[in-house]
Amino acid sequence: MSKNLIIYYSRRGRNYADGSIRNLPVGNVETAAKYVQKAVGGDLFEIEPVYNYSEDYMTCTREAKEELRSKARPELKKYLDDISAYDNIFVMAPCWWGTCPMPMFTQLERLDFTGKKVFPFMSHEGSGLGSCEKDIRNSCRGAVLGAGLEVQGAATARSEGKIAAWAGKCTG
Repeated sequence: MSKNLIIYYSRRGRNYADGSIRNLPVGNVETAAKYVQKAVGGDLFEIEPVYNYSEDYMTCTREAKEELRSKARPELKKYLDDISAYDNIFVMAPCWWGTCPMPMFTQLERLDFTGKKVFPFMSHEGSGLGSCEKDIRNSCRGAVLGAGLEVQGAATARSEGKIAAWAGKCTG
């Protein structure tokens, strides 16, 4: 039986959804990560940068854009050092400026993905997967990239079936 790891970054608090700013007590990607875990099992690992992004959504987007421009690799509160026990790795993040938030790359670039199957997931409000598949492929040295899934952030809470079906296909 294969072993699954779910690496995710999620933004709680003020988020853009369906044309307005809403306060989310649990981020969309955290919700989706828990749907994957429920569907196929696995260990959760949350990416947590040392630096907290602004609570104000518009300020946060400016911070994220600057990190992307400078190719920043923000320090994390904790790191995964070894993924050798896992077969399937779900990489789950919101789409920020067409790709994953930079803290995700801080973690991914530290690991050896040789022989691992990696499945990208993005929540978004209109950009789909953006360039995340290409960017994840470039960051996950040695991985075999599987089918990705995108879900509109505002639809995440009602997308458990879609997310579970995708996770099942990835690991089946």
